[in-house]
Amino acid sequence: MVDGKKVVVVLPAYNAERTLERTYAEIPHHIVDDVILVDDASSDQTVELARQIGIRHIIVHEQNRGYGGNQKTCYLHALEAGADIVVMLHPDYQYTPQLILPMASIIAAGIYPVVLGSRILGNGARKGGMPLYKYIANRMLTFVQNLVTGAKLSEYHTGYRAFSAEVLRSIRLDANSDDFVFDNEMLSQILLAGYEVAEVTCPTRYFDEASSINFWRSVRYGVGVLRVCFQHLLARLGVYVHPRYRGAKAKPLARSSANSSSS
Repeated sequence: MVDGKKVVVVLPAYNAERTLERTYAEIPHHIVDDVILVDDASSDQTVELARQIGIRHIIVHEQNRGYGGNQKTCYLHALEAGADIVVMLHPDYQYTPQLILPMASIIAAGIYPVVLGSRILGNGARKGGMPLYKYIANRMLTFVQNLVTGAKLSEYHTGYRAFSAEVLRSIRLDANSDDFVFDNEMLSQILLAGYEVAEVTCPTRYFDEASSINFWRSVRYGVGVLRVCFQHLLARLGVYVHPRYRGAKAKPLARSSANSSSS
């Protein structure tokens, strides 16, 4: 727990056998109440390894549902487990789990309801080996997204995110894609609802075992991001409100003393 808030880490896993143990070992278990791994029909030994290293909360998709579909299951089970704060961490060891405490602390203190681990702040992306074409695409897409949303984020494409349970309950995750563009649809929902988003500098690692989409999947992802931008702009102008944006409205986080619920 952090300030009396239950912290749940969710791991959306797909063929993560080679990196899962390293990722799990660096999670600050003294403040994390539960770790939930959702395996998206991996063809390797991800599930068996998860059991061996002590992950007790494992959900297995019998058929692959995609990256977005995996996250939907992650957040559903985290909320059912009574999470106050949910941290989404890729089990491919690309992001350091050691930032879970500061990210969760920002939310627990009532400062921001959403925190992103940014690879762009501090030049961590290129230092960590991000391919140049991905870096350029990240910067270009982020520029467009900031224009459309009115936000000033350093990047929208990180896979390291922390949310208050209130935020997750207030947006329509079911209306989002099951593919990689899910991340951007979710951020679009959050920003349009009026929630404020914080960022922390996050080093990153690009190596053979880390998961990464190829060039053509990246192109498809980029087109999807631009589509989300257009839909966000239409909703912001009141021209057409896509179903994913309907019903969400931000509420201020309580800045009073933390509750005393236990895990």
